[in-house]
Amino acid sequence: MKSIPSFPSDEAAEDFVANADLSEYDLSQFEPMRFELEPKSASLNMRLPAALLDAVKARAKARGIPYTRYVRMLLESDVARHRRS
Repeated sequence: MKSIPSFPSDEAAEDFVANADLSEYDLSQFEPMRFELEPKSASLNMRLPAALLDAVKARAKARGIPYTRYVRMLLESDVARHRRS
């Protein structure tokens, strides 16, 4: 299997995806990515114990995302889970 090359621009990456046979490439190292497209039109301000906030920030850092996005993901996940049941 081939490795995915690096691209100098978004346009080069888009051209590659549009024209390459991706079945020839090793995609095993890829991870799903969630894009946030909905505008944020409301805010939430809350007080937390410092230890809890530190733990949330550590979990977010381990995932490579800002802690506010991590909190939003947790909220969205919980709400979605309850909508399904």
